[in-house]
Amino acid sequence: MTSLAPVLQTFFTERLIQQRNASPHTIASYRDTFRLLLTFAQGRTGKAPYQLDIADLDAVLIGAFLTYLETDRGVSVRTRNTRLTAIRSLFSYAALRHPEHADVIARVLAIPPKRFTRNLVTFLSAPEIEALLHAPDRTCWIGRRDHALLVVALQTGLRVSELTALTIADLELGTGAHLRCVGKGRKQRITPLTKATRAVLTAWLKEHEGSRTAPLFPGSAGHQLSRDAVRRLLSRHVQNAAGVCPTLATKTISPHTLRHSCAMTLREAGVDISVIALWLGHADIRTAQIYLHADLAVKERALARTTPPDIRPGRYRPSDTLLAFLEGL
Repeated sequence: MTSLAPVLQTFFTERLIQQRNASPHTIASYRDTFRLLLTFAQGRTGKAPYQLDIADLDAVLIGAFLTYLETDRGVSVRTRNTRLTAIRSLFSYAALRHPEHADVIARVLAIPPKRFTRNLVTFLSAPEIEALLHAPDRTCWIGRRDHALLVVALQTGLRVSELTALTIADLELGTGAHLRCVGKGRKQRITPLTKATRAVLTAWLKEHEGSRTAPLFPGSAGHQLSRDAVRRLLSRHVQNAAGVCPTLATKTISPHTLRHSCAMTLREAGVDISVIALWLGHADIRTAQIYLHADLAVKERALARTTPPDIRPGRYRPSDTLLAFLEGL
């Protein structure tokens, strides 16, 4: 057995599971990374995965693997960097156990993450939110479940994994109505519920058949919904709502868009960005600053403050359409 197989095994069992107590999502992500990497290395070297040595996974092969992910598998730069993070974590662990491969390990650790364009967040306007919430057919059980799920997602801003993991026991609909969830990094947080959300959930629980540990939004078989299931139901309702609100058809909407929409609704209501970060469960307030960049009203107010004295505030608007055309060239 070569040095790679035992160090990879202890990396998962000792480092990730025992020492770091990594979440199932992290372990699954790292697992998928190394399954892809070992398969790619087998094709490049002709060696079976159990025959590979640390020296076989040099910086050249790792670089080729990252290029393969982007060009052949079509992953985003963010996903490419996530895969690189897993690889660097393994090599940092291996550096302490196999100093004979220090030169190979150092070159791999020197591979930098790839920079990428940070686009403005996509979020739903008030009319789009209203159209989406009216899209589910509430004459059937699934429609009422989907409506309740969308209401909770848009009001609380939960991540899709947090949303699907909710159980009936996580709800408190009495005085000070709220729900509890365990978020990213195993951080517990409590999110208050509005009267409207409380009313929707109260009605939903009256027909929910399950124990307190049952999923709050179960599938037809009573099991917890998957991320793909939430994505599919959202896509279906967005398509239906686009007939009423055509602007929905111009946006790429995912479950995370509902989280962004919650944040922007809070921002438009004048909620401080630090409170929004706390509401969404961000570890760093700087993560929530993307909502400042997306809030055009903040920039409009800043523009108004910079207007010189004795000049009417506002943007310049050409008085003639022909002049507007010429000045736009």
